[in-house]
Amino acid sequence: MDPAIATLLEVDREYRDKAAAGRLQRIAPRRFNPDHIAWLPVLHARRDGRHFTALFSNTGQAHQLHRTHDWVVIFYEDGQCTVVTEYRGALKGMRVVRGREPECLRHYRSSLREASLEPSLSASDG
Repeated sequence: MDPAIATLLEVDREYRDKAAAGRLQRIAPRRFNPDHIAWLPVLHARRDGRHFTALFSNTGQAHQLHRTHDWVVIFYEDGQCTVVTEYRGALKGMRVVRGREPECLRHYRSSLREASLEPSLSASDG
């Protein structure tokens, strides 16, 4: 069974935040790295009883499209997925799990509904 969308997006967020802050170990990938520079940050995380490993995509297509610091590949025991920033449609500008876009849309709609139902603290501050 695939991990929940919320879990995958949480791992993606943690990875990108820590990578941007320089808080992750970096490895030197063999592909597309002729100078053997350790540029690729790696995250190991546990969520919902599972181990996840996240890293930026180091594929030819990611390099060609200049998405090596946007596309995040997440590996888990029984599979993997890629999380990207959507560039069109209803999810434009949002992080989505490729191949699971309808679930992502439901996740974001649910999150927005929950956020709008939270009581406003400013209204009770008097």
